[in-house]
Amino acid sequence: MYSFLSFRSMNFVHEIPKQHLQVFEIIRDAGQELKQPVFVVGGYVRDYYLDRLKEEPDIDFVTLGSGIKLAQKVHAKLPGSSLSVFKQFGTAMVKINDLELEFVGARKESYRRNSRKPIVEDGTLQDDQERRDLTINAMSWSLNAEDFGVLNDPFGGLADLEKKCIRTPIDPDKTFDDDPLRMLRAVRFASQLGFDIADETFESIEKMAPRLEIISKERILDEVNKIVLSEKPSIGFGLLFKSGLLKQFFPEMHNLHGVQEVNGHRHKDNFWHTLEVLDNVAEVSNDLWLRWAAIMHDIAKPPTQRFEPGIGWTFHGHDALGAKWVKRIFRRMGLPLDERMKYVQKLVRLHLRPIALVSDIVSDSAIRRLIYEAGEDIEDLMTLCRADITSKNEYKVKRYQNNFSRVEQKIVEVEEKDRMRKWKNPLTGEEIMNALGIKPSKTVGDVKDAVKEAILNGDIPNDHDAAYQFMMERKEEFVNE
Repeated sequence: MYSFLSFRSMNFVHEIPKQHLQVFEIIRDAGQELKQPVFVVGGYVRDYYLDRLKEEPDIDFVTLGSGIKLAQKVHAKLPGSSLSVFKQFGTAMVKINDLELEFVGARKESYRRNSRKPIVEDGTLQDDQERRDLTINAMSWSLNAEDFGVLNDPFGGLADLEKKCIRTPIDPDKTFDDDPLRMLRAVRFASQLGFDIADETFESIEKMAPRLEIISKERILDEVNKIVLSEKPSIGFGLLFKSGLLKQFFPEMHNLHGVQEVNGHRHKDNFWHTLEVLDNVAEVSNDLWLRWAAIMHDIAKPPTQRFEPGIGWTFHGHDALGAKWVKRIFRRMGLPLDERMKYVQKLVRLHLRPIALVSDIVSDSAIRRLIYEAGEDIEDLMTLCRADITSKNEYKVKRYQNNFSRVEQKIVEVEEKDRMRKWKNPLTGEEIMNALGIKPSKTVGDVKDAVKEAILNGDIPNDHDAAYQFMMERKEEFVNE
């Protein structure tokens, strides 16, 4: 990390990162030939000061003039590069190897109250920086010959990086009213960087949260997934909840919050429990969909919540109902409805099963059925189950972890013996029809189900010859059904 004290001067000139210096010099020369001043802006500058630059980052450039013309000139000067022009947005992208360079003309924007379509005009660098979401994203470096590498930081973005503060460049009400997605971006950067949101900025988010309704689900989801993938996602989701943003697009998760008490019996707050589970998963896995399974695992607890005298609070069936809800929630939020959704459904449906198998006398049959149902996702299921242990009682946590270790060992033993992880029925439909002398019918499925149950119960081993013999011994039973 560079010393922030050395960058306080608005006229500070620093050494451009060596891996990008040649490209920046080409862009400088192209701008000079077109008489268009050009500046590096946004995330590249921010990440440089945070010492978190990627090797091949996406880099944004603002020019006082046509971004498209500048991109065309840069493309001509970079052999092997490709050019993409987006006339409707006035932008263009040059790609060289894995480096993406995006160019746009400096502009200022004004908005009609009920529209997300801005009135766009050419503007100055100051105009362009004012329309940016956060001070830490509004810094720029000059790429012009007379002041190459000079930092321009009109809103104190560098100081905010030092203070670990998320703040808007101008009045937050105007910033968020113009583009309500900026509220989610403020939360996302707070989550990713571990920064605090300034009081004035957060109060504005609380006030403006309902304005999020005009933003498309695709744009919202992009920010939410970045929060899910942050190092400690509970930071972001806690801010989404406290600000009122979460209930705007994910009311089911918001509704997990709250604790009821009957006769002195209280249950845990399922919202904060869910965030603990999510953080626990995040510590061991970067898989987006395993993290979504953590978010969704208790999602149906509120409607299944009951107080039973002598037992306490119960949530019977929340696993099955939660799995059923996954598709509806995924569809509404714009999440994929493919195998990734089915994966999340599976883990939500099965997340209580390993807990029921912690007994020393658990049968091979029960383990076999768990492996069969979880398939290739059995390790992820166990990861989720371990993450679900959030008790403050260390002895209780250790006992549960030891129990899960026994289940995992049992899974290994049963899988080595019975090979259920990638299970396929040993008998094909054609083989069944030939052996029983029948045509395609329900009987074929009945035979397959009977073979499957016999293998899962341990009545026969998981191999073809045993399955075939099992079928033939019951041939009359199947044919005469």
